[in-house]
Amino acid sequence: MIERIGKAARWSDAVIVNGLVFLSGHVAEETKGQSVVEQTREVLAQLDDTLAQAGSSKAKLVSVTIYLADIAGFDAMNQAWDAWVDSENPPARATVEARLAHPDYAVEMTAIAAR
Repeated sequence: MIERIGKAARWSDAVIVNGLVFLSGHVAEETKGQSVVEQTREVLAQLDDTLAQAGSSKAKLVSVTIYLADIAGFDAMNQAWDAWVDSENPPARATVEARLAHPDYAVEMTAIAAR
């Protein structure tokens, strides 16, 4: 059985199948004038919310991919990440520089978690 959370016309916020939760790309809703740290905090809060809706949590993250509009924001993103991540259960992680869908986006994250 496949379960979808936050289903929209083009994507779902999360798809649950075979005990895994696949999270779509999450970006900050408030972007104007926000720093990489602020956008990262908002995205991480969204991940928390979506994981909770799926019956999971950051402690059950398996993998996270982080997309930065400018890799120069790596340290700033990590400032927010380090304060948030479950240090007892850190996921596999990749961080890449990418052109994001809107020029105001500084960071986008996708993730996979166990349920």
